[in-house]
Amino acid sequence: MTQLPPVTALELELKSGWLTIWFNQPDNRNALSAELTGDLLNVLAAVRDDRKVRGITLRGRGGVFCAGADLKAFRSGHQGGASGSREAVMEQSKRGAGMFDAVDTMPQVVIAIIEGAAMAGGFGLACCADVVICEAGAKFAMTETAIGLSPAQISPFVIQKLGFAIARRLMLTAARFDAREAQALGFADFVAEGMEAVEAIEMQIRKQVLKCAPGAVADTKALILALPRLDRTQTVQAAAENFAGRMLSDEGREGVASFVEKRKPKWAVDP
Repeated sequence: MTQLPPVTALELELKSGWLTIWFNQPDNRNALSAELTGDLLNVLAAVRDDRKVRGITLRGRGGVFCAGADLKAFRSGHQGGASGSREAVMEQSKRGAGMFDAVDTMPQVVIAIIEGAAMAGGFGLACCADVVICEAGAKFAMTETAIGLSPAQISPFVIQKLGFAIARRLMLTAARFDAREAQALGFADFVAEGMEAVEAIEMQIRKQVLKCAPGAVADTKALILALPRLDRTQTVQAAAENFAGRMLSDEGREGVASFVEKRKPKWAVDP
């Protein structure tokens, strides 16, 4: 049975193999506080190797996804307090990088549902998801340069999601844009009017994922993330090893048998 850690800044819902992680600090617009970041890292670590958890949805309470970094805490802790050394700031930045890496590399399918706003680091966090669904009224901003900062740790994930040229323009100009523009830029995979329509899209994606073998999803995602760092010879070798591992796995044998026997594979479930 899946064991989830205790949390204070999140709400967790685990049903039919799908984990919904609600950011639950609406008073500060679900900013990436130390508490929220720590909770998220603990939850992701707890389910990373659990193939009974087939997918993860990230979303925010209070009608907002995430306002980005907790700048009030940052100001009091680093700019106005005794911990304002360069080394302390760098360590906090590296902890943020660990959170983005954790979301990006989860073996499960990760969906981000964007309602209200996803700003700065919140936008970067959503760029780490596999699927992004936006409510039509959602707003986005890459505001760091406008307040004298840089989108440092989110920049690799923004570039990964949007491509170099678009990411460069958005980050350098502190761009603001809406859901339709986000879809045109390649950030939003789906845009829908109202949360009921958004949740219907999410449910359809869940149904698709729950038809897929969880080990195959994990191996496919690992290959996708590895390919950009490989040359052609390495790509061929990595793909061959990945495919052979899948073909000779229990899931591979069951999948081929279910196809030949014209039945559902054992892992296919309803949400």
